[in-house]
Amino acid sequence: MIPILVAHGTRRPEGIVMIGELAERVGALLGQPVRVAFVDVLGPTPTEVLAAEADSGRPAVVVPAFLARGYHVGVDVPTHVLASGHPDVTMTPALGPDRRVAAVVAARLAEAGWLPGDSVVLAAAGSSDPTARADLDQAAQMLSGFLGTHVEAAFAATGRPTVADAVAALRSHGATRVVVASYLLADGLFQRRLHEAGADLVTRPLGTHPGLARIVADRFITAQTRLPLRSGLFGDGQ
Repeated sequence: MIPILVAHGTRRPEGIVMIGELAERVGALLGQPVRVAFVDVLGPTPTEVLAAEADSGRPAVVVPAFLARGYHVGVDVPTHVLASGHPDVTMTPALGPDRRVAAVVAARLAEAGWLPGDSVVLAAAGSSDPTARADLDQAAQMLSGFLGTHVEAAFAATGRPTVADAVAALRSHGATRVVVASYLLADGLFQRRLHEAGADLVTRPLGTHPGLARIVADRFITAQTRLPLRSGLFGDGQ
């Protein structure tokens, strides 16, 4: 198996480093290197990484490093896969919504100093795709189950409410402390926006948490066990 982790991409070096660290942790769990590709901002693209292995005779597994469905997962990544010419590719679904990911978010909240009674905003990058919004709402419900309190969903970029608006609304309704739970994989522009939203605490991105590496590694392992029977572009990978 050729494991390939596909991320969005960022111009911020610290974000690129975090994705690289995630791939290294996953590779350590798998016992083999994990290739990294990006669908936007920088390369290599999934097309380039897959095309370079098209004649290797080895099946490839692509795990989209996205926490919800949306254009990149539904259109961009499959288009890259088809354009690569690689004859044997399994693409897993997005990483979320998933209870294990919600548990990682809860762990980030605990390490940031969240306390019972704090109001919580789950902050995603955003998407105009209604399926992505539905995924974020589901992720917020999962996190709410872990915390035992209501969790507001909000967006750093596309979508309403914005994170700043969600924080302000909670304060207007009497919230004493508001904590923003980052639903982002890596540092970058959107993480910076979370810190500018007026919350009392902001959690770190999820990408370097050991629990997330385990989730991604399990996606590769599960997909690999199904390759002989279910090789193809849209293997479910779960």
